[in-house]
Amino acid sequence: MTKANETGGRYAYERLDRLMHEKARLSIMASLYTRKEGHNFNELKKLCSLTDGNLSRHISILKEAGLLEVIKGYENNKPYTICKLTETGRRRFKDYLNELEQIIKDARTAGKYSERADDIYGFSPA
Repeated sequence: MTKANETGGRYAYERLDRLMHEKARLSIMASLYTRKEGHNFNELKKLCSLTDGNLSRHISILKEAGLLEVIKGYENNKPYTICKLTETGRRRFKDYLNELEQIIKDARTAGKYSERADDIYGFSPA
């Protein structure tokens, strides 16, 4: 049971992390969560369908929050950038996923009741 449930805000979802809930940052976090060693900048850009500038900005935000680390270097005289989740980022993303799972469970449960309501009251949810 989440903290919000204990205080009465059944659908408050207090653990839904707003920082990660933005679409581009959610894509970045999911991509990095699936690969512990991280992704290079170009892989991440392609995986998340982001422009260089957009990806750079979101990486900066996530880095500032301590959720990911950026490793820069050179290979064959070419610069490269690797991004990977920090342990804090990995833990917070796992908590975020758990909260999303709770939302899905709640919606499925509510869906069962709304199907009954359709039969009883003759209306359907929007």
